[in-house]
Amino acid sequence: MFKTYSEFITVQDDINSNSKSEVADIFRQYGIDYIKSHPLPAHYLKVIHDISVCRTPYLGGHIYKCNHCGFESPVYNSCRNRHCPKCQFTARLKWVEKRKSELLPVGYFHNVFTLPHELNPLVLRNKNVCLNLLFKSVSETLLQFGINNAKGKIGFIAILHSWTQTLLDHFHLHCLIPAVAFSGHKDHIIRIRQDYLINVENLSKVFMGKYIDYLINAYHSDKLIFAGRINRKDFYHLIDSLWKKEWVVYSKKPFSDPETVLEYLSRYTHRVAIANQRIVSIMDAEITFKYKDRNNDNLEKQMTLTADEFMRRFLLHILPENFMKIRYYGFLGNRDRKDNIRLCLDLLEADYVQYKEKNISVLMEEVTGINITMCPQCKKGQLNAISKILSFREKTIKNNSS
Repeated sequence: MFKTYSEFITVQDDINSNSKSEVADIFRQYGIDYIKSHPLPAHYLKVIHDISVCRTPYLGGHIYKCNHCGFESPVYNSCRNRHCPKCQFTARLKWVEKRKSELLPVGYFHNVFTLPHELNPLVLRNKNVCLNLLFKSVSETLLQFGINNAKGKIGFIAILHSWTQTLLDHFHLHCLIPAVAFSGHKDHIIRIRQDYLINVENLSKVFMGKYIDYLINAYHSDKLIFAGRINRKDFYHLIDSLWKKEWVVYSKKPFSDPETVLEYLSRYTHRVAIANQRIVSIMDAEITFKYKDRNNDNLEKQMTLTADEFMRRFLLHILPENFMKIRYYGFLGNRDRKDNIRLCLDLLEADYVQYKEKNISVLMEEVTGINITMCPQCKKGQLNAISKILSFREKTIKNNSS
């Protein structure tokens, strides 16, 4: 049986001779030249390497054989890098399944907080500092308005995104907020109007003030690196321009039910900058991909970039090592989330659904209707591992020890 959906896809790719182009193909063909001409941090090099070798003999794997028709196929291991387009499907399924036990039977608000693009050059050179300040400013702003407006402690999930459909840098947080708040002593639940949470203009002003204040503190604490288009002496010119900007806080239509929230989460939590399905062609060092034009009713269009520019844009969205892009706040904070959800459900007189981890094959069949244990050739037998394929590292160790 396969451990991941990625392994199942490997077999499908082997059968389907018309395999489509992928991000991995771009880095395999043009990555070495890009690395030679662009100095990159070590963790960027690791991302390029991991994506390039994902589901290839380099990582090893197993030979699988059908117990009915005898069909055999090598199944290579996945890199499991969170920036790899091929390795997020299984992680997303498991994450969403776990969230089912945490959903509340109320409406959910959806707010989006966006950093002005004037900050992009500074953010790109200081991702850890600037993006942590984004989470800090947004969370404090929402919690403060929760106390002032809802008269209680709200809870929410914040999810970082950093890209546009054309892979340009666009740093923003999606926040999902259930329409309830805890009273001060947690003895009752305060229901929030389903059609209105907080005035976005007021949110914008407080969010802007907090972020700029924290950014100035980071500057005086020498936590910021200055290079390229922004240098240290121009910092306060940047700050002046930020005060004059209208910071964007967008409030989307509230979700009507928990199932809609889950459907939304499944599309946004483990997404990478571009999915393989959007790659149209790789030819003569040019990459053509599909995108939706947000300024034209989401009309699907195509864009062609040089391989060098495509890789540059893709790498803009590599997160710092160990950086958490999904965070929980208020009564949904990590420390007490489980207890608070159970208490909230009790106060709402709703049932609590205990989370039970499911086998990946069960999850896949529920979500896609695909039985990943079935042989893709005869559609009758099951594929079982009959031998191991050593990875490059394992082969090297074996050769050195013999």
